[in-house]
This record gives sequence, C-alpha cells and structure tokens, in this order.
Amino acid sequence: MDVLVLIDKLDDLVHNSKAVPLTDQVRIDREEIYDILDQMRATIPEEIKQARWIVKERQEMLAEAKRECDRLIGEARDQAVREASQTEIVKIAERQAQDIVDDARRQARETRLEMEDWADGILSTLEVNLDKFLVAVRRGRERLHERSQESVMSGIGPIEPVGSGSDDDSYV
Repeated sequence: MDVLVLIDKLDDLVHNSKAVPLTDQVRIDREEIYDILDQMRATIPEEIKQARWIVKERQEMLAEAKRECDRLIGEARDQAVREASQTEIVKIAERQAQDIVDDARRQARETRLEMEDWADGILSTLEVNLDKFLVAVRRGRERLHERSQESVMSGIGPIEPVGSGSDDDSYV
C-alpha cells in the first residue's frame, strides 16, 4: 500500500475520532493506529529497496556503457594497426578510429545522462513521498500536542485509564 494513503488513513483516524465529553481530547482505537503504523513500516522499506535497486541498475548500465565504449575503442585501435601499412590508409583509419571513439563516448555520455535523469526522477518521487509523510506525522503530533496543551490550560488533567485496573492505555 502507498505510504501517502496510509498517512491519510492515520490523519482521518485522528480527525474523525470521537471526542471525550467535556474535553478537547479524543478517543482513538490503539489497534487501528498500530495497524496503520505496521503497514507504514512495511511499505517504507519497500520504497527504499526500490530506490536502491534503481541506483544499482543505473550503476550496472553505466558500467556496461563503459565496457562497450572500451570495446569500441579497442576495435578502433586494432583496425588502425591493421591498416597502418600505407600512409593514406593510416590517415583514413585514424579518422575512422577517432569517429568511433567520439561516437562511443557520445553514446556512453547520452546513456549515462539518461540513466541519471531516470534515477533522479525516481529518487525525487521518493523524496516527495517521504516529505509528505513527515509533514503528516508532524501535523498529527502538533494536533495531539495542541489538544494536550488545551486540556492543561483549561485545568482539566489527563483522563485516568478506565478498566479492570490493568496497565491498559485506552481512554473513555
């Protein structure tokens, strides 16, 4: 599931939770929050794993482009040596070798730039998603903090846990 969807669910859960009578506090189902947080923990590593895979693929493609470039340069040199018997043929071979080298370098540069742009786009998307996640988390924490401050300012202390005397954190 997308992290942003989970953030929206968490925000909706806090926003739409029932108010505790005579306070600004709300009652939230702890299990629902834990469920959403567990889903977030499962989703974020997957997105990071995808970003790492993209970087690895980019590195492999760059290495392949360099190997191809080296191969083409080697072929050009071999061809130039074979044709070095006559002056005119040597000049032609040198021009062709330089053309091949220039073409190989151009292709390698284009491939590298395309792969970097692609990887940058993916990483940019991941960065935006993580920024949105952090904003939503901060907003939720601020809301909780504001409600807590409002309770303190109004002279209403924290609500005592209700239940069978256990260390249960659920509130009414």
